[in-house]
Amino acid sequence: MTNAEFNLDLNIAKIPDFPKPGIIFYDISPILEAPDLLKQTIDRLCAKAKAFEPDLIGGIDARGFLFATPIAYNLNCGSVMIRKSNKLPGEVITEHYDLEYGSAELSIQKNRNLSGKRVLLIDDLIATGGSLSAAKSLVNKAGGSVCGALCLIELTGLKGREKLDCPVEALQSYLY
Repeated sequence: MTNAEFNLDLNIAKIPDFPKPGIIFYDISPILEAPDLLKQTIDRLCAKAKAFEPDLIGGIDARGFLFATPIAYNLNCGSVMIRKSNKLPGEVITEHYDLEYGSAELSIQKNRNLSGKRVLLIDDLIATGGSLSAAKSLVNKAGGSVCGALCLIELTGLKGREKLDCPVEALQSYLY
């Protein structure tokens, strides 16, 4: 697949009314199923991530995990999991946030070594910015600093990047 043929939009399924009426779910499964497209997507994420000079890649549960580890491997840095509530053992720091269709919590283990480290947050999608903002707060509470956020998809009309005081990059954007 050449650069001219690389088009994420053609490979993102749009599922209306999921998880509730009025919401469009942007399904990245077709990207994950196509080896060449998956490789190109990860390569493009890595190219964008490199500019942030991170020490760690913070993958947000769950689809952010799919990209955090290969990016960390490619950049020769570590990876840290930012999980949904009640998914991590031991003592955790938890942050509550609102979604466009409800609310949720993210957690990070207290004993992760984030002190003084630059963390690049990775997720599949930024909408209202709630999960990325909560993840940023968790990293800060754990002693790290967020150098940026990187997503496959941005829903620009929901203005999620305005909740973050760090650079935000996305490979594909939609209004809603």
